[in-house]
Amino acid sequence: MNDEPRFVFAHASDTRNRSHGFTYIGLLIAVAMIGIGLAATGVVFHHQAQREKEKELLFAGEQIRHAIGLYYESSPGGDKRFPQSLDHLLLDRRYPVTRRYLRRVYADPMTGDKEWGFVRGGPGDGIVGVYSLSEKRPVRIANFPAQYEGFESAQTYADWKFVYVPPLEPDLRQQR
Repeated sequence: MNDEPRFVFAHASDTRNRSHGFTYIGLLIAVAMIGIGLAATGVVFHHQAQREKEKELLFAGEQIRHAIGLYYESSPGGDKRFPQSLDHLLLDRRYPVTRRYLRRVYADPMTGDKEWGFVRGGPGDGIVGVYSLSEKRPVRIANFPAQYEGFESAQTYADWKFVYVPPLEPDLRQQR
C-alpha cells in the first residue's frame, strides 16, 4: 500500500450545481422586482389617463354649457327657450339661416359615449345643463375654476353638472 497522501478534488460539476441554485433565486428576485416596477408604472399611467379624461370632461362640459347659453340668449322674440336636445345646438331651425352653437356633440370622455345626462328646467323644460353618466370617483378634488367650485364636494363625475344660469334680468320698474 502506498502511504502517500491523496488529495481529493471536488468535481467541477458539483460546484456548478450549487451556483445554479443561487442564480435561479437571483433571477426570481429580479423578475419580482420588475413586476413590482411595472405594477407601479401601471398605477401612475392609469391616474394620468384619468386626469386627462377629467380635463376633456371640463372642456366638453364647458363647451356644451356655453352653447346652451348662446341658444337661450339668441332666442327669437321675447320668448327665451332652452334646447330640447343637443342636436338643436348643432342646427338651430328657429331661423331661416343656419345657426350652429356647437360643431359636434362631444362624447362624454368618462364613458366614451355621446350620451349625457341632462339637467332640465326653465321655460319648456328644456336642457339647461349636462353631466357625465359616469359613477367613477374623481381624481381631481380641488383648484377648479370659479364657476365650478361646487365640483370640489363631488363624489362622482355625475355630480359635475355644467349648467347655464341666465343672468338676472334688470328690473325695469326700478329704472323709472
